Amino acid sequence: MNATLEDGGSSQGIWSTDPAITAAVHMPIFEKYFAPDLPLVDADCGNGAQTVFLAGRFHPCVGIDRSDAVLDRARTVVGEGEGGRSAPDFRQLDAADPGAMRRLHDELGDANVYLRGVLQRGGPGSRPRVAESVAALVGERGRAFVVEAAPAARAALARGAGAAHPADLPGPLDSPGLSDLPHMSHMSHTSEGPVAPVGPEGAGGGSAELSELAEPFAAAGLRVLAGGSLPLSTTEFEPDGSRLDLPSNWLVVGRGD
Repeated sequence: MNATLEDGGSSQGIWSTDPAITAAVHMPIFEKYFAPDLPLVDADCGNGAQTVFLAGRFHPCVGIDRSDAVLDRARTVVGEGEGGRSAPDFRQLDAADPGAMRRLHDELGDANVYLRGVLQRGGPGSRPRVAESVAALVGERGRAFVVEAAPAARAALARGAGAAHPADLPGPLDSPGLSDLPHMSHMSHTSEGPVAPVGPEGAGGGSAELSELAEPFAAAGLRVLAGGSLPLSTTEFEPDGSRLDLPSNWLVVGRGD
């Protein structure tokens, strides 16, 4: 999940964790569904750390973000162009612009997509556009891994930031006070299993949260192939020194079986 910058771009804030505890945790889930010969698009890639990790497995690997300033920092940090096959390509593109994603698909062909926290960052109004973008990128063979903080995580972040309601979070999600959050490990768990196709009205299998997460993708013509929940690591630590892990929900979506 990314926080919005003054220039309209994104900065990953408390979510800019080491790939070893983020993409490396997600990869064993989604790589069994992703065709390894397809390119991968890391949507709203922020500082590019996850993109670099993913580029070691998928090629070409393209990190997109709407902030040119963020991408300049990513290129500086990861040394774009160095390392040959493992060097990702960074593009200034908006994941909520289906037209731009169709043009990217024209260039890359069918692609896999890594979508971490993009829906919640953009808000309800942008979710159909992001889902349409994902549908354009995956084409017939590609798949997308979608992971979002669960509602319980949003509520906890609001408490930590001194807000009465998640909608009242004061500014970016890396606001002061997050280190004072109560221990959340009792809410963090990992599960995986098939999820029945979920229609636009939320019908079908899976929990209510997974159904809600799936709605815009179903409306864009994509099927839910799998779903579950797992801890979402942050850069924050609790008073006892343990890392702050919050619950999240994930889906794998695509057009194939």
